[in-house]
Amino acid sequence: MNLSSFVFVPTSIVTLVQVDHAVPMADTYDSDVSSDSSISTTSTAGLSALPSRLARVLAFVSICLGGAFGGLIGFALVDIQCTGACATSEGLGILIGSTLAAGGTAIVAVLVLRALGEWREISDRMDASP
Repeated sequence: MNLSSFVFVPTSIVTLVQVDHAVPMADTYDSDVSSDSSISTTSTAGLSALPSRLARVLAFVSICLGGAFGGLIGFALVDIQCTGACATSEGLGILIGSTLAAGGTAIVAVLVLRALGEWREISDRMDASP
């Protein structure tokens, strides 16, 4: 009795079911992948997953600017609503506004950098194909 002849079935109660005719899927999958000649495993171009230095610098600058403008918006919102001594409230407005804006800008910047990387990979594949 082999452990590979059992399959776990996801139900409300996890049960163990014996399969009489187990197929070695790993061997089949590996042989299919290794026989695919359209995928080149050697590359002379020395491709990198990193975006260009300019793209990374622009992403960093955009995150910093987003945080700065978010801090200004947070300060302005508290300044409009508060009267009297509001230094703590204004500081919290700056902190929360800049954190939220920088976080949102960072998410967009990461998505853009990933899209640039995929675009470069696809264009490199198209250039390398005969």
